[in-house]
Amino acid sequence: MAFNPYLYFRGNCRDAFTRYHEIFGGELFMMKMSDAPPADAPPAADGDLILHAALTIDGDLLMASDDPTGTVGPIDGIYVNYSAADVAEVNRVFDALAEGGKITQPLAETFFSPAFGMCVDRFGTPWMLSAEAAPQPT
Repeated sequence: MAFNPYLYFRGNCRDAFTRYHEIFGGELFMMKMSDAPPADAPPAADGDLILHAALTIDGDLLMASDDPTGTVGPIDGIYVNYSAADVAEVNRVFDALAEGGKITQPLAETFFSPAFGMCVDRFGTPWMLSAEAAPQPT
């Protein structure tokens, strides 16, 4: 079993996933609304909106689409979590995601991570980032 975040955007899914691909790498797939068979296309949808986006990185999957109705509100009550093995990588990703967005908790050392921080990127996605703590001796 797996849990995979599925994000919903207000018309900027293509820009967001293009940026996420630049930051994280991996394999990017995007399907436009106009790529759907006419009988299955969302009614009154802009054909250039994204029907489905998927970014696959080392077996992990982040997915999304645009809201064809234009009624989706801001993301609230959830964060997309990203963990990396080292502090330098967390710093790089945090800086890239925070660019043009809002830092809600600056990166800092905590009791559970050598680098932990939170931000909302310029596309409205809330992120929680942390570096993995070194194993403690037993």
